[in-house]
Amino acid sequence: MIASHNPVARIIRRAARVEPDELGATFASFLFVLTLMAAYYILRPIRDAMSSDWSDAELSALFTATFVFSLLAVALYGLACSRVRFRRLVPGVYTAFAASFLLFYSLSTTGGEPEWVRKSFYVWVSVFSLFHVSVFWSYMADIFRREQAQRLFGFIAAGASIGAILGPALAVALVGMLGPSNLIVVSAGVLLIPVVIIAYLEKGRRGGQGASAGGDSHTAIGGNPFAGFSLFFRSPYLLGIGLFIFLYTAISTFVYFELKNLLAGVEEATRVQIWGGMDLAVNVLAIVTAMFGTSRLTTRFGLTTTLTVVPVLIVLGMVMLAISPMISVVVGLQIVRRAGNYAVTRPGREMLFTVVNRETRFKAKSVIDIVVYRGGDAVTAWAFTGLTAVLGLGLGAVAAVGAVLAALWAGVALALGRQYRQSSQAENGFRNPTPVTD
Repeated sequence: MIASHNPVARIIRRAARVEPDELGATFASFLFVLTLMAAYYILRPIRDAMSSDWSDAELSALFTATFVFSLLAVALYGLACSRVRFRRLVPGVYTAFAASFLLFYSLSTTGGEPEWVRKSFYVWVSVFSLFHVSVFWSYMADIFRREQAQRLFGFIAAGASIGAILGPALAVALVGMLGPSNLIVVSAGVLLIPVVIIAYLEKGRRGGQGASAGGDSHTAIGGNPFAGFSLFFRSPYLLGIGLFIFLYTAISTFVYFELKNLLAGVEEATRVQIWGGMDLAVNVLAIVTAMFGTSRLTTRFGLTTTLTVVPVLIVLGMVMLAISPMISVVVGLQIVRRAGNYAVTRPGREMLFTVVNRETRFKAKSVIDIVVYRGGDAVTAWAFTGLTAVLGLGLGAVAAVGAVLAALWAGVALALGRQYRQSSQAENGFRNPTPVTD
């Protein structure tokens, strides 16, 4: 796919310490997540623009509905993991989502756009927003070994940031000409590109390109369809990752609600452009960090520092916001939080899954990434509504609560990094009920 002597290969090898036989798989993975994020970020401004039409209570109800549907989606996905051949599992997920968005397009263009369609679309895109990237990183942990992940995941994550720039750029450029509904068709088409990339990666796995952490692709993962839930609750390590995700979600939800309320008086088309413009700013900042900084941070200072650095920055930002509750500070905090997540926190936490087996990577990881995340959304959305609507707290007071949550998040990150380091030094991995070998 990519020759080791061409300019693209030189850029990749300079960005991360990529071995010659890893170039193809690394670049393909980069393109894989780029197209996934582009597809999502075409939809994201459409979804977020709708949110300002609803009250905090209505939006909290939609967050709760998202959690319920995420739970159902993960259960169905667990069933697919147990029954569907592995080589068909991941492309099947993306094909199914593309078909679902075409269905929403059909519903939105026949007989108007009822409110239930708008709210259903909001919920389904929210389910997709975690599902598509969770499955991607599960697949990456199956393709690359732990040592490779430390070198390569940062660079691969830069593809997500580039896709997250391309998607909103297309949305901003095309929404006036095509309208929001037709953008859904564009997103569905982009979402099918990864199916071809997966075929290439599977061919490389069979041909010995790079290295593989996974097992046989011609059989299903097998086991209990609902094993992801039991694996999660039995493992202190996985519970720690779940708490890490929950606290991150709490911070995200608080900031999201504040921005939503600030944009309530702006017309929908303008909101699409504002949310899209913010996405562009976030991901421009994330690209350079992910491409040239994350792998160096991880290999030089270790995963503990990688996981902890963004939570510490958020603590400082929340304290600043509590002292000086201004719109500019909220926007700056949102940009730092999201850019730091894409470039540093996300690839760092995905490395945590390179020490578990395939069943855990695909079943338990989806429980953590989707169910725990959306459960956190629902809980903290209602908590935000209670703090503002019931207790009447302002932005500064809510930020003080957020600072406490961010400090807890940093503590969990520190503990997870230490446990990962111990597992790397131990002959048989960390001691928990989840096996670490395939």
